[in-house]
Amino acid sequence: MPDLKRGAALIDRVRYAYPSATDAAIEMLSWSIEEGTFTVVTGASGAGKSTQLRLLNGLVPHFSGGRFAGQVSVGGRDTRFVPTRDLSRQVGFLFQEPDGLSIGGRVVDEIAFGMEQIGVPVVEMRRAVEEAMTLLGVEHLRSRDIATLSGGERQRVAIAAAMSMKPAMLVLDEPTSQLDPAGADDLVQAIQQLNEEQGVTVVLAEHRLERVLPHADELRVLVAGGPSIDGDPRSVLAGAGAAFAPSLFRAGQFLGWDPPPVSVKEGRLLRAGSRLPADLRAGEETSPPGSVVVSVAGVDLAHEHRPVLKGVEMALRQGEIVALMGPNGSGKTTLLRSLVGLHRVSGGSIAVLDRRIDDFDKQEIGRTIGYLPQRARSVLFCESVQEEIDFSLRHRHASRSRLTDLLEEFDLIHVANRHPLDLSIGEQERLALAATLAGDPPVLLLDEPTRGLDRARKERLAASLRRRAASGQVVVEATHDVEFAAETASRVLLLGGGEIIADGSPRTIFDGSMVYGTQINKVFGHGMLIFGDVQAAVRAPEFGDTSGVPE
Repeated sequence: MPDLKRGAALIDRVRYAYPSATDAAIEMLSWSIEEGTFTVVTGASGAGKSTQLRLLNGLVPHFSGGRFAGQVSVGGRDTRFVPTRDLSRQVGFLFQEPDGLSIGGRVVDEIAFGMEQIGVPVVEMRRAVEEAMTLLGVEHLRSRDIATLSGGERQRVAIAAAMSMKPAMLVLDEPTSQLDPAGADDLVQAIQQLNEEQGVTVVLAEHRLERVLPHADELRVLVAGGPSIDGDPRSVLAGAGAAFAPSLFRAGQFLGWDPPPVSVKEGRLLRAGSRLPADLRAGEETSPPGSVVVSVAGVDLAHEHRPVLKGVEMALRQGEIVALMGPNGSGKTTLLRSLVGLHRVSGGSIAVLDRRIDDFDKQEIGRTIGYLPQRARSVLFCESVQEEIDFSLRHRHASRSRLTDLLEEFDLIHVANRHPLDLSIGEQERLALAATLAGDPPVLLLDEPTRGLDRARKERLAASLRRRAASGQVVVEATHDVEFAAETASRVLLLGGGEIIADGSPRTIFDGSMVYGTQINKVFGHGMLIFGDVQAAVRAPEFGDTSGVPE
C-alpha cells in the first residue's frame, strides 16, 4: 500500500455486499483519488455511486454492515481501523438526502453540531460557522428552525455544516439536486474555490453534469455490471460516456466541433467561429387545447405567521405539462401541497374538476390527484416494490393487470420483490413515480421528479408524461431541472416570493434568461433550448448547406 498524502484516497480490490443482499453492490473495485483533485462521478441510477462514496468516510462498512473485503485508505489511514468519528475530521460528507439526517433546532446550531462533537474551541467554531454560512448564502436563515426550511434551503445548510469542519476531502452526493439554478451555480463556485484555493480534494456524484464538468479534473462513469470508465472528462464523454453527456456537448458532437464544448464559454467561441447561419432559430410551438381542470383563485397561505403564498391565481388545463419553477423557498412545494389538500389556505380558493378541494374526502383526493412529494421514500410503506404499485392501483380502482406494465415502464422488474427502503435513491424515485402515476388520475403533481435519475431514465419519464398529457391528464412538475423543464413543459409558471411572477411557454420564459437559460440557449439563442432544437434548426430546408452537418 503506497503512502498516501493528506486528503488522497486509495480503494484497493474492494468487494462489498449489503447485509440483506445476495449480490455484491461493489465487485473488485480499485480507485485512486489524488490529493487536491476535483472528481465527478456519474452513471446509471442504481450503479453504486452512493455506495462507492460511502467507502470514503467509512460508513461502508462501519455503519452499513454487510460483507466487506479489500482495503480503503484515506490520508494514509486504513478506514477499517479508524472510527467514523475520526474520519469525519478528514472527510466532509453530504448525503443524497441531508434533510433526513438533521438534528433539528436552529440553522446555526445545525452547522455547529459537528464541531461541537469533536471539541473545536468556541472562538474557532463561531468563526467557521460564520464563514460557512457566508459561503453558502444562508446567513439570513441563521435563526430559522430547520423544520421550516424548504428542501433546497436544507441542502445548503447541510453543505455549510460539512464545509464548516474544513475537511481535507469533501464528498458530495448530488449536492445540486434540490437547488435552484442560481443557488446551484453559487454552490459549485464555492466548491471550486475550496478546491482551487484551499486545496480541498473534491469527489462529487452528479447526474446533471453541465454545471460541474468545466471544473472537473477527472470524470468517473459507473457502468452497471461492468468496470468504470475514468479519465479526462472530454475523453470519457466522447467515448463510452456519451450516454451521460450534457446537451451542449452532444450538440457540439452533432455539429462536428472538435473538441465538443463542456462550458458555455467554449460553446460561444465555437459558435462564433462556425459557418452556421446567424439567424438559426427554433421552430414555433403551439399550446394544446383543453378545459380547466384545476382553478386557483387568490390563494394566500402563511406558515407560523410567515407569508408563503400571496394572491396566487392560475388555471391548469387538460393536456398541459406545467413546470413550476422559482428560487428555493419561493413556495413551490407549499403550492403543490395546497392543491392536494395537505395545507389549508388562509384566503382564496382551490377547485379541482369544478369542486372545492375542501369538499373532497381523502379517498376521492387519492383517486383524483397523484402527488409525488419531494422526499419519495416518505410515501413508500409496503413490503415490496410490486406491492407498493399494486396498492396504488387498488386504491384508485384501476386494473391490477397494469402492474407489470408499470414495472417495465419504470425499469423496476429486477427489483420487484425487494423492499422499497433497500433501493437506491434513484430507484425509490422511480418506484414513487410509478405508484403516483398508477391508475392515471386526472391531475399529477410531481415535486422534483428527476432526483436521482440518469439522463436515459429522464428521457423515459419525459416520454411517459407526454403520453399522459396527450390523453388529457394535467401534469405539474415543480423542478429546478431547467433542462428537463425545457424538454417536457408546454407552460412554465415562475414563482417568486410566493407570487406568480411569470406565466408563459418555455421559450418565452427561458429564452435569454440570465438564471433559467439552458446551455443550448446561452450559446445559440433565438428560442433554442434543447439539443433537439439544434438538430431541427440546422436541418431545416431554408438554411441549406450547413457545413456537413450530419443527416
